[in-house]
Amino acid sequence: MQKWIYLTVCFSFLGFGGCVSEEGNPDGNGASISVAIPTSGATSPSSYPGMNLVWEDEFEGNLLNTSNWSHETGTGQNGWGNNELQFYKQENTSLQDGYLVITAKKESFGGKEYTSSRIITKDKKQFRYGRVDIRAALPKGQGMWPALWMLGSNFNSVGWPACGEIDIMEMIGGNGREKTVHGTVHWQHDGSQAQYGGDYSLPSGTLSDKFHVFSISWDAQSIRWLIDDQEYHVIDTSPAQLDEFRRSFFFIFNVAVGGNWPGSPDANTTFPQHMIVDYVRVFQSN
Repeated sequence: MQKWIYLTVCFSFLGFGGCVSEEGNPDGNGASISVAIPTSGATSPSSYPGMNLVWEDEFEGNLLNTSNWSHETGTGQNGWGNNELQFYKQENTSLQDGYLVITAKKESFGGKEYTSSRIITKDKKQFRYGRVDIRAALPKGQGMWPALWMLGSNFNSVGWPACGEIDIMEMIGGNGREKTVHGTVHWQHDGSQAQYGGDYSLPSGTLSDKFHVFSISWDAQSIRWLIDDQEYHVIDTSPAQLDEFRRSFFFIFNVAVGGNWPGSPDANTTFPQHMIVDYVRVFQSN
């Protein structure tokens, strides 16, 4: 992201199945709403030639693994640097049937009209280089801004953008934009923020219809972005001014609502919305 930083009603229809129980609905009356989990979409292998699986989270069990993740809560500074509209709450993260679900709701809390969640591996899991695969299905609607991304582990000491940022996946909803994935890096150049990004649009459908695998392949010379194992963007990180990307990074998963890039939700945006993550896997060379 461009920033500094219960009654369960189950239903099924073509391509979807299963449900997640949650509290609340768009009217804020406390009724339960089920979350349809896609049953189709791309997958990725559990191994690659010449690489070892060094870390994964398959999101099994009923609770988020606190050995891997922490919650960031609140509104951040200036809406997390982007004039975002949500208040991040721990309660908007849930696990069900082997999936992580981050839920964005329209509800008043902490002076904001929307809530969501943001989880990070900072000070728990950090990585330098390798291949990252994240299988996820995304929310939809004007103003939605899901992201699977990384920040440099030296963030506390040098700040953003000097720490570097790798956006594995971003999507902004509304206006036909939900078929397009964005992959971007941010860094500091001559005292200012610099960025370089690329994108890929599905030939049909949206990124919310089914699961896709969002990946990077990262070494000392380059970062490559892939969707469903199809490369769509690459940056040469060998120049000295891109040294940020030769250091360790931690993960951030979140769903923002509104902000400078997507704009605000409108009357056509339905809530709640969900980002559903099946797994995250990190592979490194033998």
